[in-house]
Amino acid sequence: MIAPNTICLWFNDQALEAATFYAATFADSRVLAVQHAPDDYPGGHAGQVLTVRFDVLGIPCLGLNGGPAFSHSEAFSFQVATDDQAQTDRLWHALVDNGGQPSACGWCKDRWGISWQITPRLLIQALSDPDPGVARRAFHAMMDMGKIDIATIAAAIKAG
Repeated sequence: MIAPNTICLWFNDQALEAATFYAATFADSRVLAVQHAPDDYPGGHAGQVLTVRFDVLGIPCLGLNGGPAFSHSEAFSFQVATDDQAQTDRLWHALVDNGGQPSACGWCKDRWGISWQITPRLLIQALSDPDPGVARRAFHAMMDMGKIDIATIAAAIKAG
């Protein structure tokens, strides 16, 4: 069954590689279908992978091998809520250590340029805490981080 709403991610020619990586890295992720070109086309040949249908954390996605015309930006990202430091570390390092790039405040990019926010649930809850002091302390602690350190966030929350 095709989902009523699907995120389309443009790749040069690595949609299947990316989808396979995501399926191996994230829970509730899998490659669903691969469509090959039925004939030659401008910039490609019969048999090449055109699209890949896959789920990332249960989100329906379509990887399109559209060539080098477009690249990804931070204007789109996946936010992944993590339960503990081990999960945060595992996902962050899976993305960054396999050709990706670290950034600030829990953000990073994978090797295809797609942005990810690896965000512990504790931080998400603290930033929306009804106590403005809790939110402010968690926010300031986060601003000094690349990968989020849950113990530092927890200490900032309790510092009040």
